[in-house]
Amino acid sequence: MKHTQFNVTPDLYASKGQRFVNFIIDYVVQLIIGFLFGIVIALIINFTQNETLYEWFFVEEARWKDYLFGIVILLIYYTVIESITAHSVGKYVTKTKIVMEDGSKPSASDIFLRTLCRLIPFEQFSFLGDEARGWHDSMSKTIVVDKTKFEAKLKSINDLEELGKDQEHNLIEY
Repeated sequence: MKHTQFNVTPDLYASKGQRFVNFIIDYVVQLIIGFLFGIVIALIINFTQNETLYEWFFVEEARWKDYLFGIVILLIYYTVIESITAHSVGKYVTKTKIVMEDGSKPSASDIFLRTLCRLIPFEQFSFLGDEARGWHDSMSKTIVVDKTKFEAKLKSINDLEELGKDQEHNLIEY
């Protein structure tokens, strides 16, 4: 489908319920990735018998390591999957997707900025306003839209443009 640019209006926004489900699903996926990554680290340490790595990961307890680990997983998860597909696992489930304010697909740098903004303290509370848009949306000029509504509006705009072209072509032939 041709991607016409147009201003995305609030009627196309994903609902707060959809956004909340996205958050929960994506959080669970990040926990699973972290768990799997931990297993890989444990296997590497077990096979290499590297005592330094063992002590760093499993003996020396430091809360900052947990936070760092979570931040790395979050950055990799959202940046990679949303840059490639403009969706996350949660967005696939809720049939929502990320677009720029003009309806175009976000670039990798837009997605990276969006992902960095997720790290702002209390960012999750930014959804308490009227529209289901958080700081990571507004700062990166992205919007999470209901995919069905968005594509229907995009199709109607493209159909109107094609109709206009057909009418223009018929006038020229006359």
